[in-house]
Amino acid sequence: MPVTNIYKDQLGREVSIPYPPRRIISLVPSQTELLYDLGLDEEVIGITKFCIHPEEWFRTKTRIGGTKTLHLEEILTLQPDLVIANKEENTQEQVEYLMQHVPVWVSDIHYLDEALEMIESIGEITGKSEQADEIINNITQGFNRIEASKQDRAPLRTAYFIWREPWMVAGGDTFIHTMLGHCRLENIFAGTDRYPAIDIEHLRTRDCQLVLLSSEPYPFKEKHIAELQGLLPGVRVELVDGEMFSWYGSRLEKAAAYFRDFRERLGE
Repeated sequence: MPVTNIYKDQLGREVSIPYPPRRIISLVPSQTELLYDLGLDEEVIGITKFCIHPEEWFRTKTRIGGTKTLHLEEILTLQPDLVIANKEENTQEQVEYLMQHVPVWVSDIHYLDEALEMIESIGEITGKSEQADEIINNITQGFNRIEASKQDRAPLRTAYFIWREPWMVAGGDTFIHTMLGHCRLENIFAGTDRYPAIDIEHLRTRDCQLVLLSSEPYPFKEKHIAELQGLLPGVRVELVDGEMFSWYGSRLEKAAAYFRDFRERLGE
């Protein structure tokens, strides 16, 4: 008989999970990539249609809907012994339905420390603590180097765009906001809702120095740089890799170097 352990998730819930779990479903792209990097190829049986990394999993694993449009009965038919979800990226009603039937561990991440705690917890739950510790160490070293190199950088007043029609930006209390801080970029919408819709006219009054156009969830392209540049003369507009700013799993190993290179490219 498998051993069942009690683990606390990031909502503070106690979850009974078989150790180690053998049938895992991930409802979050960045956590799916983490499971791959932990070496859980055989154990992961289901992912969402947005779990594009790694490509081989995207092509071969069973897809159980989108992050907010889960195919609930299909998930239950797969008989998972662990579902990994996230408070922001998944819908509360759907996650609570799954909780009635299978073990669901939920992450809730706003800061780098919480991301590292999530990686450590999932490593422990899945019997991959050694691999998780290596990932955590790599991330920590990378971000320590950022902190050491950014002290002479003046913070740039920045708006991080995530959507068009309507224009929407990342506000405070978001992981994106935290990552902007690590880049020494001052989020001028830090005091707003998480993802407010904004008026470009209003942005002109905020002394904005830099606009970042994220590659996700809206797929901003080069043509949108010209559009924003015309609306905001004198403001620098740059495309950025949204996965680096918003994915809080093992992608953070790559994010630190990306942020250092990005600040060098800005040259300010």
